[in-house]
Amino acid sequence: MMISRREFNRGMICTGSLLALGPGTSVAGPAGVIQRPIPSSGEMIPIIGLGTNRYGRGTTDDGRAPLKQALARFHEWGGTIIDTAPSYRGSEGVLGGLMEELGIRGDMFVATKVDRDDPIDVDMQIRQSQTHLRTEKFELQQVHNVRYWQVSLPVLREWKQERLVKYIGITTSRSSQYQELEKAIRSEDMDFVQINYSLEQRESAERLLPLAADRGMAVIINRAFGGGRIFEAVGERPLPEWTKELGIESWAQFLLKYALSHPAVTLTIPGMTKAHHVDDNFAASHEPMPTAAQRQKMEAFFDAL
Repeated sequence: MMISRREFNRGMICTGSLLALGPGTSVAGPAGVIQRPIPSSGEMIPIIGLGTNRYGRGTTDDGRAPLKQALARFHEWGGTIIDTAPSYRGSEGVLGGLMEELGIRGDMFVATKVDRDDPIDVDMQIRQSQTHLRTEKFELQQVHNVRYWQVSLPVLREWKQERLVKYIGITTSRSSQYQELEKAIRSEDMDFVQINYSLEQRESAERLLPLAADRGMAVIINRAFGGGRIFEAVGERPLPEWTKELGIESWAQFLLKYALSHPAVTLTIPGMTKAHHVDDNFAASHEPMPTAAQRQKMEAFFDAL
């Protein structure tokens, strides 16, 4: 799916005329992209963000070119949220350079992470991220994979008090960390929780997604494509006829709309290293979203593969 510059600008004008709405509200942003509120502030954000685990490959001209095209396309769609981490093999440095070249840092919502076991090292890691990402401030700092969260969260709060970090949160991408994550969600005041959830990996929906919603935390979904088994399972099989009701035109959109239609979910962050990935994924960011009955049909379809 492609949008013209005129359509994009028209979407920007419409979005600018909207007032900030309360939690639970969705509105159409640029190019019709759904936006949802961060519960702790009411700030509206697009439901598709950019996961950058593979952006470390952009250390050569050949590796950098498609990433720059993908990031530019992401910006054209009205995408803002970029999720990265110091452990993503140089991705922070690549992103910092690309945002500077494209002149888009002011439009981006930059989220990165910490994973150190000492407060001084946590502080140093954040300062290194400032250098790599070429930015003084971060929209979101997260404790990576629930590691040393009791140590890291007080440091993140100090940065937040200094107005150098806007929001704080915690992440995981594996069920083995759910018990520890639940402890953190129940005991700490945070703005964001990032967790894996997909048709293939639904365990987080049993307790953690509802808990995060109850605690007033925005939910970022990683691994919305699960372990990729569904792509192998469906192969060249056509989409079910009933998916037309949801405007679904690819298996990626099928999976994204499933994850995004959970009532606790704020956004998802699929990896996008090519411009056509961006177009495909953003096509899942429009209404209609699956109803409860349609979600059950999607689950039944997947379970029968």
